[in-house]
Amino acid sequence: MNLKGRNFLTLKDFTPEEITYMIDLAADLKAKKKAGELHEYYRGKNIALIFEKTSTRTRCSFEVAAHDLGMGSTYLDPTGSQIGKKESIADTARVLGRMYEGIEYRGFGQDIVEELAKHAGVPVWNGLTNEYHPTQMLADMLTVREHFGKLKGLKLVYMGDARYNMGNSLMVVCSKLGLDFVACTNKKYFPNDELVAQCQQWAKEAGSTITLTEDVEAGTKDADIIYTDVWVSMGEPDEVWTERIHDLTPYKVTKHVMENAGEKAIFLHCLPAFHDLKTKIGKEMGERFNLTDMEVTDEVFESPQSKVFDEAENRMHTIKAVIVATLGEPEK
Repeated sequence: MNLKGRNFLTLKDFTPEEITYMIDLAADLKAKKKAGELHEYYRGKNIALIFEKTSTRTRCSFEVAAHDLGMGSTYLDPTGSQIGKKESIADTARVLGRMYEGIEYRGFGQDIVEELAKHAGVPVWNGLTNEYHPTQMLADMLTVREHFGKLKGLKLVYMGDARYNMGNSLMVVCSKLGLDFVACTNKKYFPNDELVAQCQQWAKEAGSTITLTEDVEAGTKDADIIYTDVWVSMGEPDEVWTERIHDLTPYKVTKHVMENAGEKAIFLHCLPAFHDLKTKIGKEMGERFNLTDMEVTDEVFESPQSKVFDEAENRMHTIKAVIVATLGEPEK
């Protein structure tokens, strides 16, 4: 499998075999790190990390991955570059492409990362856009495979706002790899029809299904994976909280949801999560709406079924795999 020179912008661009290869590569790199086996394949090389949206897991994953691979990394925070302000995206891409072997972008529209990739001349990696979050998907699939020993034939249920990067990306990766995908939410929050139709075609080829439902009992019955995310994304105005809490509270992941799925089910969340009031925003929203949690109860988040910290660790191993795959594996 040769992905050298490829951009990593959305998993729509990759075959099931290519996605599986990256998951396998991540597992191999994880084993090397756990064994203390050095893998500084790219000494003397450097990558640029553009963050128009701040991050904990994505930034740390790219920086640790780069360090483990012997690379330098330059972090450009939301005030640290002129991208789109004093310098066009195309010009930024052409400048950074002369200095770095790869460029990561985390920010807003998918069109921005696509524009970077068009002009950079080096691999560009999507660390998150409004529409897609492909590095998270590899971490999720590695976590699921580690737990169940397989991917094909499992049932993954996403609860909450399924219109944006997480709902879109989970539907894509499940349809490509043969997992049954369920978006269980208020119909206002279903993914767009065009992407659903495309994923249904991929799912048909993989022998799996795509289901959109407002019925929590039917949607989560016998699920293998229950997945959720925050209801309000970074950059959205405060006014949307009232509407989202009203619309999505019926789709909160609770003990009952997990029991309906069954003892075998695991809980995943891309983090950060509002499962208690121990954050500034969580405290503010808790007081404002008289809540103790939002998209998931603390009881579920802290339960043995919750694999969110395995999942968070796997961000680093899978991002490392993306870097290695697209820069080219070293000679064996």
